[in-house]
Amino acid sequence: MSLMTGPTAPSAATRWSPPGQAFAGGRWQETERRTAVTDPETGAFLGEVADSTAAEVRAAVDALVDAFRAGTGADTDAGRGDWPLWRRREALHRAADLLRQRAERFTAIVGSEGCKTIRDARREVGRAAETLQLSAGAGHALQGASVPFEDTSRGADRLGWSSREPLGVVAAITPFNDPLNLVAHKVGPALLSGNVIAVKPHEATPLSALALAELLLEAGVPGDRLAVLPGGPAAGRELVSHPGVDVVSFTGGVRTADEVARLAGARTLLMELGGSNPVIVDHDVDLMAAARAIAEGAFGCAGQNCLSVQRVYVVARHYDELLGHLTHATAHLRVGSKHDERTDVGPLIDVAAARRVEHRVGEAVARGAVVRAGAVRQEATYQPTILTGLAPDDPIVTDEIFGPVVSVLPVADLDDAVNQANRAATGLQAGVFTRDTTAALRTARRLRAGAVMINDTSDFRIDAMPFGGFHRSGIGREGVTSAVVAMTAPKVIAARLTSIS
Repeated sequence: MSLMTGPTAPSAATRWSPPGQAFAGGRWQETERRTAVTDPETGAFLGEVADSTAAEVRAAVDALVDAFRAGTGADTDAGRGDWPLWRRREALHRAADLLRQRAERFTAIVGSEGCKTIRDARREVGRAAETLQLSAGAGHALQGASVPFEDTSRGADRLGWSSREPLGVVAAITPFNDPLNLVAHKVGPALLSGNVIAVKPHEATPLSALALAELLLEAGVPGDRLAVLPGGPAAGRELVSHPGVDVVSFTGGVRTADEVARLAGARTLLMELGGSNPVIVDHDVDLMAAARAIAEGAFGCAGQNCLSVQRVYVVARHYDELLGHLTHATAHLRVGSKHDERTDVGPLIDVAAARRVEHRVGEAVARGAVVRAGAVRQEATYQPTILTGLAPDDPIVTDEIFGPVVSVLPVADLDDAVNQANRAATGLQAGVFTRDTTAALRTARRLRAGAVMINDTSDFRIDAMPFGGFHRSGIGREGVTSAVVAMTAPKVIAARLTSIS
């Protein structure tokens, strides 16, 4: 494993600062309570944002409620009269184009305030532009349908149809690990479908969301349809419990999700909560290629990715060989500054996160785990770690780690692998390597996961696919079209054709 140091944060990050500390009520806000945003690796000051109070959150959501109701009055079509679908589509197309034009600026913002390497930050900006482009093209998801009233004698004199209508106010809470693209995944579908939206970005990474808001306004999004409210947990609690909110879209951890659900109560909930993603390796594959893919899928973004490979089940007769290839691939990863273009694995979001991973690995070792690589912390950096000798139900196997740790376990065959993989309380994504097409499809069918990647790891997603999982991995599906559908509801209109006079 190559350990390296790198250059300091790029100065481009300081060439953009938010026009205000928050955006609400159609304007940039200058707030009294503020918090500094710094590069977690270098400590460089990047800007100031609001530490939004409960009163500020309430006022922002009240303004969005008023804006949505103004768009559903007698003189307009529901949520669309003052900003019709074609204008929403055009604004999101322009936003995607602007984001591509300003890719380096946004790369600097994402790469400085968060935990991604500069290469990963650049990829995220490209994906966010694609997400906005996909959102612009998702109008097809708003199509209605005819209702067959004539199928019953009671409806023989009626004609009717259904349309998809916006639910209203969307409250979105986003995490630090994808501070731009996951905001785009909530804002793009919400705006396209005629909703209004308030975003509370993670307190460590608010600049990406504010920069995207500025870009969306320039692209033609009306200011009264969008709010970005940086702040801590208190701001989040106020946001999801506001009675004017119709949809809560949350990406984060299970424990926080339980609190969000409790506060939100009976309203539409969309939640993506991660998981302990398994990869299964059969006896008939290129083990070296599979090992390289697993190393990339487990340790990219320092494991701070809801799709990261966390557990590998390999048919026993090839266990030692796969483990050798994986250890070799891991040793060749470059660990260092996230700002260095050569870095493969950068630091975690902060020292506390690295200490949490260190503690969990230490507990696993105390229970009998064997360290085959890594398990060394240096400040916020945790070396890519491979563990063996674990029981199938060990917590470090079945519970999400959100760090660069992967466990490798031998299994008798694919059936044994599926049975073990399905024991976790989450089921987001999975991967299976095999050359046997029938076995691949049978395995994919049996795995309890929201997506199964054949001859690939769990760590793959395109932004158009339905995204979410089973069990405790969440509620509903993200992905642009899926989100547009989830943020709207069918409305039936029926006309009686006979006179009642």
